[in-house]
Amino acid sequence: MRDLKISILLIATALAVFSCGTDRSTKDAAHWDVRDFGAIGDSSHINTAAIQAAIDACHDKGGGTVYLRQGTYLSGTLLLKDSVILHIGKDAKLVGSDNPLDYRSIDTFIDATGQERGNCLIGAIDASHIAIMGRGTIDGNGTAFLQEQLKAKKKALGLEDSLKGFGDNRPFLLRFVRSENIKIKNVRLRQPAAWTCHFYRSKNILVDSVSIYSHAHHNNDGIDLDSSSDAIISRCTIDTGDDAICFKTTSPQPTHAIRVADCTLKSEWGALKFGTESMGDFYDIEVSDCRIKDTQGGGIKILSVDGAHIYDIKLSDIQMDSVDMPLFIRLGERLRTYRDAEKQTVGSIDNIMIKNVNATTQRYAISRVSPPSGIFITGTPDHRIGKVSLENIQITLPGRGRESDIREVEEQRDKYPEFSFFKVLPAYGLYGRHIDTLFLSKVRYTIDSADAREAMLLEDVGKVSY
Repeated sequence: MRDLKISILLIATALAVFSCGTDRSTKDAAHWDVRDFGAIGDSSHINTAAIQAAIDACHDKGGGTVYLRQGTYLSGTLLLKDSVILHIGKDAKLVGSDNPLDYRSIDTFIDATGQERGNCLIGAIDASHIAIMGRGTIDGNGTAFLQEQLKAKKKALGLEDSLKGFGDNRPFLLRFVRSENIKIKNVRLRQPAAWTCHFYRSKNILVDSVSIYSHAHHNNDGIDLDSSSDAIISRCTIDTGDDAICFKTTSPQPTHAIRVADCTLKSEWGALKFGTESMGDFYDIEVSDCRIKDTQGGGIKILSVDGAHIYDIKLSDIQMDSVDMPLFIRLGERLRTYRDAEKQTVGSIDNIMIKNVNATTQRYAISRVSPPSGIFITGTPDHRIGKVSLENIQITLPGRGRESDIREVEEQRDKYPEFSFFKVLPAYGLYGRHIDTLFLSKVRYTIDSADAREAMLLEDVGKVSY
């Protein structure tokens, strides 16, 4: 494990050097201070134009570092340009404006909840060799986009009878579209109005030693890798109201070649999630040496419901403490489309390896489904999951299942794929169905109280080996 972790971090270091060719030594680097362009860090001035002018000047001179030093700088949308590093000093904070009119939408799209997306505090589109660094804070001021605050803002601006949809396109904190060679390092990302850090059709990405806290609004994901590739996420601490790390595909383009290591995750919906938006494929993704704690909506979720082929996934050395449903794998037939793409045919899930997992579920009284279960793997009658391997898995559960909990589980072929919608399962350890091949080695379940359900129940499973 130690060798693997070191290897990943060495790769991260190499990528960091490659990612930002402008990251020269302090002596040689070109520096731009936003205060020289009129920015005022007094928590009241809107500094969008001044900070953008510093970014543009840096880019026009061939690149370098733009500094925010000492103070709280309010701003609307900022767009990074090629070869520009935005450095947030440890005594500096960049805070999003509370006025929706100060934001711009880039590559607008409709997400899985039917909401328009695209606004952001910091964005980049078709950019290369860019970075956000430093030990300061970027705060999205997301509570300003709650309905009561938006209503008050419209009144203050004299817009009560106009601008329908005012503030509906809640800004992401960071958004990168069709960009490459991106580095996010050390910064503290706080309280966006929507997703925290979204990469769409981007590649060569490093997110290292970043702290995320995101509970200001709804749909507060942490890091979303969407139709993106060649990314490393390492040494991050993420605490979110929605998914902490989410691999998704809102286009037919795949998400692949991803490495996640040494992260601590906490979520109210899901810690590690593949899907729900899943048009393009997911493959060559590895997650190792991570800790998941106090998570209400699922530890690991692997979901293909919009046509994605998910394969060659390796998850290992994961500690879970107080986590609803440690493992949920679902192949479904929802087939939702995004960005005017054509509807896909039903996808597949195959060659999934999960090993060295030690998990404790949430207590009976606070679990979303009580009594809880540890593992739920299901395809549909017409579309079976391929091979899933589970090795050295230990799950501790509260038990307390009753005879009445042993029942037929609905198929829900085309529904939103959430384990809680299936309600109580007829097995407390592992319930699996519509699977071609299931390999189990040292998979153990411990219950704190008696449970009338079976430890494992398999239905329509082609081959089981131990």
